[in-house]
Amino acid sequence: MSTENLPQSPEQPARKPRVAVVFGGRSSEHGISVVTAGAVLKAIDRTKYEVLPIGITQDGRWALTADAPERMAITDRRTPSVEELAESQEGGVVLPVDPANREVVYSEPGSVPKALGEVDVVFPVLHGPYGEDGTLQGLLELSGVPYVGSGVLASAVGQDKEYMKRVFTSFGLKVGPYVVIRPREWQQDESAARKKIIDFAGEHGWPLFVKPARAGSSIGITKVDDLSGLDEAIAEAQRHDPKILVEAALRGREIECGVLEFEDGPRASVPAEIPPPDTHAYYDFEAKYIDSTPGIVPAPLTPEETAEVQRLAVDAFEAASCEGLVRADFFLTEDGEFVINEINTMPGFTPISMYPQMWQASGISYPELVDRLVQAALRRSTGLR
Repeated sequence: MSTENLPQSPEQPARKPRVAVVFGGRSSEHGISVVTAGAVLKAIDRTKYEVLPIGITQDGRWALTADAPERMAITDRRTPSVEELAESQEGGVVLPVDPANREVVYSEPGSVPKALGEVDVVFPVLHGPYGEDGTLQGLLELSGVPYVGSGVLASAVGQDKEYMKRVFTSFGLKVGPYVVIRPREWQQDESAARKKIIDFAGEHGWPLFVKPARAGSSIGITKVDDLSGLDEAIAEAQRHDPKILVEAALRGREIECGVLEFEDGPRASVPAEIPPPDTHAYYDFEAKYIDSTPGIVPAPLTPEETAEVQRLAVDAFEAASCEGLVRADFFLTEDGEFVINEINTMPGFTPISMYPQMWQASGISYPELVDRLVQAALRRSTGLR
């Protein structure tokens, strides 16, 4: 029997990809992550994507949150929290751990779990440990859900400043002098660990920068001008991470460069310069996010210097096996040499952050940047690649 003249069922319109924006988290950078998520939620193209905001509270609960970017901004010098945005103080969101099932479920005590639909890609805008360091990336790999940004190894390397520097050195990138104090060293013999830092200062001079080895946003960092401030700086760093990193101060200009993954591979943005802030000892958390110390975009470099820092930024991206995006931070020393300080695999990503500003100056707007990152994630599979 011919079916040619029978009524045809109308084709169902293709579902828009659903993007879960995951933010907040257990690290000391919780508030900045919420601010970043607000910017992403505001910019993402709702005609192209469905969006599911998921916040992680400071105690680790995954919460369904309001899709309210206007409530996710710094107000009165205070950052927002997931707890303020959560639809419930008890309900939780659960990602699947079966790669054949990408359906997200929401449940509250005493209620029937509610299916929220399948998630096609996760945009994790978490900063610091328990999110930017490969832990969330590992969960998403187990779940078989694609995600924006670097994989497990690159995320872990990008979070741990010691191993980041070791990787860079092995690939021929120049790093500044540093020394690491591990938790066991401090627990077994504080005096010997402190002497290790004092000997380092004797070799490289003061000031020193004492910082958590696995934190970001300049949180927990202290510039130490002499021996009298050392113990307090160590205690502040250890408040955020039991492993600390001590760096010698480098004389030079602070230069940053963004790297973005395109279809044909990573490319570098125009670089930016971070001038010394007028009201802060260095470019610390408050200078970055509260007082919004402006950078200079593009950086006033020679064409040769610009090409060199762009090349080094891409080299750093490749050395750590990064994907998606990276902000690479350098010092341009007084003798004209670029020394890499660190990379951020999920850099500050508000519209006033340096990474989006550098790409804006390179011809890619903030909404387009968000779209490119989501598309790059959708092109990749999970698993070994």
